[in-house]
Amino acid sequence: MNIKMINNFLIIDCIGKDDKLGLCINKEFFVHKLDNNDIKNKNEQLASEIFKFLKKHKVNPDQNFSVVVNQGPGSFSGIRISLAVAKGLVISKNINLYGYKATDLEVFDQKNIDKLFSKNLVEKKLIKPMYLS
Repeated sequence: MNIKMINNFLIIDCIGKDDKLGLCINKEFFVHKLDNNDIKNKNEQLASEIFKFLKKHKVNPDQNFSVVVNQGPGSFSGIRISLAVAKGLVISKNINLYGYKATDLEVFDQKNIDKLFSKNLVEKKLIKPMYLS
């Protein structure tokens, strides 16, 4: 799949600061802010929030759907949890996985996310997380 042709996707931006999810479906873009207070249950909480977010917008991921994950730099726990949940979706739903660097996305909105794709700043199957010490 050509990265520039990605139309329907979930973007997971959980690097420990101002965590959020984005969903682009049929050219509409939705943002869901995440609560960062409960780090103990963050893995379960993230998966649950993603499923609620997808259900709310009546999205059933299939082979034409992609997940895009922020690879950091950022929180070790946040990035690892994001990658684990994204990989679970990829395996269970047979969807595509991409990653991007936090420094390549200035503002979390559709315009700037579209720039990530158009400038080929999104990598396929090459997840190299960068953690802050």
